[in-house]
Amino acid sequence: MASRLGVVLALAAVVLLAAAGAAAGQSTPRPPNAQGPKPKPKPMKVKCTENRKENPYCFNRNMDCPANCPQSCYPDCNTCKPVCVCNTPGACGDPRFIGGDGNAFYFHGRRDADFCVVSDRDLHINAHFIGKSGHSGMSRDFTWIQAIAVLFDGHRLYLGARKTGTWDDAVEHLDITLDGEPVYLPADLIEGAKWTSSRVPELSVTRTKAANGVLVTVAGKFSVRANAVPITEEESRVHRYGVTADDCLAHLELAFKFDALTDDVHGVVGQTYRSDYVNHFDVRASMPTMGGDATFTTSSLFAADCSVARYGVSRGNDGAAVLSELAGVTCASGMDGKGVVCKK
Repeated sequence: MASRLGVVLALAAVVLLAAAGAAAGQSTPRPPNAQGPKPKPKPMKVKCTENRKENPYCFNRNMDCPANCPQSCYPDCNTCKPVCVCNTPGACGDPRFIGGDGNAFYFHGRRDADFCVVSDRDLHINAHFIGKSGHSGMSRDFTWIQAIAVLFDGHRLYLGARKTGTWDDAVEHLDITLDGEPVYLPADLIEGAKWTSSRVPELSVTRTKAANGVLVTVAGKFSVRANAVPITEEESRVHRYGVTADDCLAHLELAFKFDALTDDVHGVVGQTYRSDYVNHFDVRASMPTMGGDATFTTSSLFAADCSVARYGVSRGNDGAAVLSELAGVTCASGMDGKGVVCKK
């Protein structure tokens, strides 16, 4: 009986000591592998800074990026809502494009090759694809857009993501040049900082994030939103991309807006802005894919020589300028790339 009483008293003492330690803030720390999942980043805040008279309600109003794009959105000043960059006409990921008709499709191209994305009489955009060999059983490479070249009015604009091993979102990974000369944005990495060209007054580059996000605009012609992003370890694990320590496959997320294309425009995305374009994709497919790599291949990043090139070519009435009415569409993402519906 005495021994049993001693055990009970000993256990009670242990409980009391543990309680006292907890009260004093001295609880035993959890092992490293029991710390739980890595916390998700807080949504980035964006705000409308466009014309105050036209947007009095929305001007300077903070908005949180949606949960499915917490670090990659911009404000729509007309609706006063945040919009995911990858839900508008452009290209993201293993290139998933959204065309001017509002439908999503894939164009994989080839790694280490260049393709014409948009080709019109006075505007031409090429994209440089990087990639990794597909895993066993795949007939294609994994590819991403690492850089774009924009030809307009005799000028050559380059926008690309630098190759890097360890990604730090606070460090600038974007390179921009105009006619071979570097474009130097303010060094203090302030969102909203703006650069304008003395030689091309209609051209401006504005930071959309403190680093790795810009809005490139040529007034009256086009604008391109670009974010430099890496392939994360988790993405590489899930999709078996095979990312290595010396290259996180930094690439671009792109959103396009065109102010005045002709009805003769072509290219991977450009053709989807034509009035006679017919979408032949099966929108029920999980990955509706555009083929025809050879049609869109160029000899170099700055060459306007794909087989459907239009740049610098006058085509009479067929090239009459038409307003790109779908330039400002916003697309719903609920169908996960299986053909999306867009609204202006």
